[in-house]
Amino acid sequence: MQENNKSNTLKSEDFNLREFLEKYLFHWKWFVFGLLLAVLGAFMFLRYTTPQFEVTSTILIQDKENESLSSELSAFEDLGLASTGKSQFDTEIGILKSRSLMERVIQKIKINKTYFAEGSFRDSELYGKSLPFKINFFGRDSLIYAKDTLISITTTSKSNFDLINAKGKNIGNYVFGENIKSKITDFTVIPTGSVPLEIGLKINIQISPIKIVAESYRNQILIEPVNRKSSLVKMSLKGANKEKSSDILSFLLKQYNIESIIDKSLIAKKTDKFISERVNGISEELLLLDNDVEVFKTTNKLTDLDFEANIILNSNDALEKETLDLKTQLKMIDYVIDHISKNDKDLIPSNLGLPSVSLNESASRYNEILLELNRLSQSSNDLNPVIINLKNQVDNLRVSVSQSLLNLKSTLTITLNDLESQETKLNSKITSVPKKERQFRDIKRQQQIIETLYLYLLQKKEENAIALAVKAPNAKIIDVAYGGPRPISPRRILVYPISGALGILVPFVLLYLMFLFDNKVQTIDDLDSNLSAPILGDIPRYKGDGEFIISITDTSPITEAFRILRTNVYFLLAKKGPDAKTIFVSSTIKGEGKSFVSINLARIISLSSKKVLLIGADIRSPKLSEYMNIPDKDGLTHYLAIDTLAPEELIEHNSLYNFDILQGGVIAPNPSELLMNGRFDKLLTYAKANYDYIIVDTAPVNLVTDTVELSEGKSDLFVYVIRANYLDKRMLKIPEKLYESERIKDMAFILNDTNPKSAHGYGYGYGYGYGYGYGNNEHNNKSWFKKLFK
Repeated sequence: MQENNKSNTLKSEDFNLREFLEKYLFHWKWFVFGLLLAVLGAFMFLRYTTPQFEVTSTILIQDKENESLSSELSAFEDLGLASTGKSQFDTEIGILKSRSLMERVIQKIKINKTYFAEGSFRDSELYGKSLPFKINFFGRDSLIYAKDTLISITTTSKSNFDLINAKGKNIGNYVFGENIKSKITDFTVIPTGSVPLEIGLKINIQISPIKIVAESYRNQILIEPVNRKSSLVKMSLKGANKEKSSDILSFLLKQYNIESIIDKSLIAKKTDKFISERVNGISEELLLLDNDVEVFKTTNKLTDLDFEANIILNSNDALEKETLDLKTQLKMIDYVIDHISKNDKDLIPSNLGLPSVSLNESASRYNEILLELNRLSQSSNDLNPVIINLKNQVDNLRVSVSQSLLNLKSTLTITLNDLESQETKLNSKITSVPKKERQFRDIKRQQQIIETLYLYLLQKKEENAIALAVKAPNAKIIDVAYGGPRPISPRRILVYPISGALGILVPFVLLYLMFLFDNKVQTIDDLDSNLSAPILGDIPRYKGDGEFIISITDTSPITEAFRILRTNVYFLLAKKGPDAKTIFVSSTIKGEGKSFVSINLARIISLSSKKVLLIGADIRSPKLSEYMNIPDKDGLTHYLAIDTLAPEELIEHNSLYNFDILQGGVIAPNPSELLMNGRFDKLLTYAKANYDYIIVDTAPVNLVTDTVELSEGKSDLFVYVIRANYLDKRMLKIPEKLYESERIKDMAFILNDTNPKSAHGYGYGYGYGYGYGYGNNEHNNKSWFKKLFK
């Protein structure tokens, strides 16, 4: 027997690792079964799952900042008209993952047609060199690329095959290379020659829309930077066929580079077109400006304005000097003429720088003759013929010199007038030079600007042509697409351990959930934690037919449990004194085994040479006769209803079990009234006087009030039976409330129908060792195989 209080309740709530593990280890067969099932599942998974390989490639995204002419206006970057910004790294990755790019790759390598060879365990994908034949369609790509269908081809010979449609219907037998007509389009099946044709080989060809295939592979391809500080990008693709995955990555990069070069070339071509158009337009403008310069020079009779201005200035200086000389000479002539007219006896000045040679000679001759005349006149008279002759010559020469001076003056005057006219013209030209120079400079400036731009565009045109010829791709392949020899999934080294772990974890979780949601009373600990009344013990599960009845030689665990129960009952009754002998047995609900406990408790007490009376007080549902397999007889109902009946008239002695019985009798219409009419007290008085112990099998307390009313002041010990794995824990509040309110006194609990071998049973606690040492070797006689799967 065990006493329970609040401190014991707190202790029972302490976590016990051993009990926790034993609770789960009891179901070790679940774990073994789960582990075996998991290993078998792993084996089947590896057997039927198609291995997946990972193909990776590393590329370098080129930095466009270092490329020349990377945009449409890059040719004018040095003019500040445009600048080439750095390529957005994420943008290039986005282009690589674009749907349109993937669609063009799928179209190029034609992987919208997938070939599968049927196998015993799984279908295997064929691609590239492993293909025995290929299908070539002759229809429009727009029609074929949007089709979703399945066809099957089974080789019947080296040259023939059967064609089966998506519905499994055999269309016919055809020859390889034959043109086959269909509702979609014509097509042929051509052997590749790389793999020999096996007779009976069946290959399924799945034709899927390009958009769906492209979207599928676009989602499968993983593109990520190697690290944040570099432009290296890692591309990876998982698939069942390494060759196919490698081709997809390789063609994706190739197509990406081709399109990037095309884009760049297109930009360069547009740039070239733009430059050519500008060159042509500027050439026309330059030609017009050249014509304007020509017309301006022709109109103004100019070749070189600066040079001509210098010439005009020099000419003007020469004219001014010459004019000055002429004027000086004219002045000299006037002086000489005046001198000659006033001084006819004087010499004529000579060597005056006059331009006339004859005049200078005449003047020199005149002076010689005049000097000769003056010399002769001193020595002879005027009549001397020589003097006369000399006088005549002097007069003639004077006239001649005078006339020559006049003629020279006239000539010089004309020349002077002409020079003055020329000087006037030169002065006019000098005045007009700044205006012409400004006009000419405006025209010349426009010509130089257009000419400079024209030459610059010609230079850029050549640079653009060179850049167009040497376009570099955006992506540089660092590591080509490569797939390792081992599949990445499924990985045997991980599948079996993970499966084994799941094989153990799943049963554990199921058991945990089962324990978690199990609200039934299972163990003595459940009673300890919910009840305050003492616990008499537990009764192991009885697996036999009918109600168990103890024999004197029985040493089974259940008999030992009842012996322990008897000892605990004696102990509790002894506390109340020698007159304590009335034992009431009840339960919360029907089916918890109160009658079973009552019968076997009566039997085990009778084996100790005690006189026992078993009363069937559950007159609403009497079961003692049925349980003990005895004929029905008038019982407690009759006694309570008929005042003239004496107890000894209804009590029968069972010689087989060695205790007396008062059956419940017929079912009465008013059981509560019968039990409360006072006759039951007289029965107990008679029983106490004639028996050592009285055991009363009462009705369940939660169904009727009979038991509570009947036991008040009459029971010395109230044995409350609770059936394991049957009663809801929440219903333990009923006996606990009855006990705390003292409506039922001297209450003690029995846990019935426990399984000592279960994790919930009492086998690890109070009831451990029932039958130990009493010769029960049934378990030990079992074979090891039966012990394993008991």
